[in-house]
Amino acid sequence: MTDAYFWPIVMLVGLMAGIFTGYPVAFVLAGIGLIFALLAEVPMLFLSLGVSRIYSGILTNWLLIAIPLFVFMGLMLERSGVAQRLLRSLASVFRGLPGGYAFAVAIIGVVMAASTGIIGASVVLMGMMALPTMLKNGYDARISTGLIASSGTLGILIPPSVMLIVLGDQMRVSVGDLFMGAVGPGLLLGGLYLTYLIVIAVFQPHRMPVAKAENVGEPLLRVALALTRDLLAPVALIAAVLGTIVTGIATPTESAAIGAAGATLLALISGNLSLSFLAEALRDTTKTTAMIIFVMIGATIFSVIFRKLGGDQMIVDALALHGDNPHAVLLTIMLVVFVLGFFLEWVEITLVVVPIVAPIVAKLNFGLTPEHTLIWFAIALSVNLQTSFLTPPFGYALFYLRGIAPDGVSISTIYRGIIPFVLLQLAALAMVVLWPEITLWLPNWLAK
Repeated sequence: MTDAYFWPIVMLVGLMAGIFTGYPVAFVLAGIGLIFALLAEVPMLFLSLGVSRIYSGILTNWLLIAIPLFVFMGLMLERSGVAQRLLRSLASVFRGLPGGYAFAVAIIGVVMAASTGIIGASVVLMGMMALPTMLKNGYDARISTGLIASSGTLGILIPPSVMLIVLGDQMRVSVGDLFMGAVGPGLLLGGLYLTYLIVIAVFQPHRMPVAKAENVGEPLLRVALALTRDLLAPVALIAAVLGTIVTGIATPTESAAIGAAGATLLALISGNLSLSFLAEALRDTTKTTAMIIFVMIGATIFSVIFRKLGGDQMIVDALALHGDNPHAVLLTIMLVVFVLGFFLEWVEITLVVVPIVAPIVAKLNFGLTPEHTLIWFAIALSVNLQTSFLTPPFGYALFYLRGIAPDGVSISTIYRGIIPFVLLQLAALAMVVLWPEITLWLPNWLAK
């Protein structure tokens, strides 16, 4: 078996070695593919298949237009000031409670995840808004940093999510179904965060003392009205984006355009929109989109050569060692993805691993239809991939947070702080795998 799969094994080793050089992953993927095509004497004519897939699957793919639109929407919403106002209102609601400010951060993480979906922007924004206040009020630095980093990564799971768009494209599954399937696990994860904070507040209140609210004497009714007002804008935007998909009024790409226009309007109404920021948002949108597209192109070249050299069959044979036990196969895939998340971003894992393992999973008997199996698998994979933002050494959310954290907060403090939240994510993953209804209840209910 080793001799038969010599080239695929060496390709994988070469890929990992190339990634650790620090060279851009998109070029590593494409370069490794081309180098091994020459070494294994793959006919050059065969490479035209890669060109064809790049053109038809990426450059002319209408669905992928949603990526820059959702990125732009997130950047515009960040500028609108919605998050700052909502955090103040939520902090007022939970005033006088141990952990009240932490509860506000966890809730706003869910709301902003459903509004933006941009991990870097969410982590930096919440870190700049909440971390100094939490530390000033005596909050444990590990809880504060772990909460902000993990809440900021919810945007990769809770729709509208760029990752779900890419997964839907790679697995040939409706993005609308993935958006609806992600609602249950996303709320479950947010609920687990809140439950953990409540336990800490009850049994270790000294780690999250009562914050000193500036408006402590303000009537509760006025606070409730302010919260309702500040929730109105993000809820309206979420309803416009997801509602048009659920009702069939718009495709995911068209709903992304609605969201981008709505977020721009909110930034304009708030008075925070300027030509300089618009240019900056367009530039950042272009950079993020280009990064994703170039990785997709590189992954396509790598995958074409990898499969030509028998890589897909090698994976099939390796997973077949588990025999007829579908959950053992699924556990193996999830374990491999979790380990890869320590070293790779979700984009590379999605584009290299998913096209190979998704057909295998679709044929397994989990008591679901093939379509529901793929939806469930995609969402479970998304929960798993979310951990890649928090696991060292390359957890990007950790570095985003360290970049804006006060001088007294070390990277080791942040590393220790995220451990409970990574465990909560793994607990959520176990629940999603054991009870597919968490994922499928909303798609099934909407289909009736």
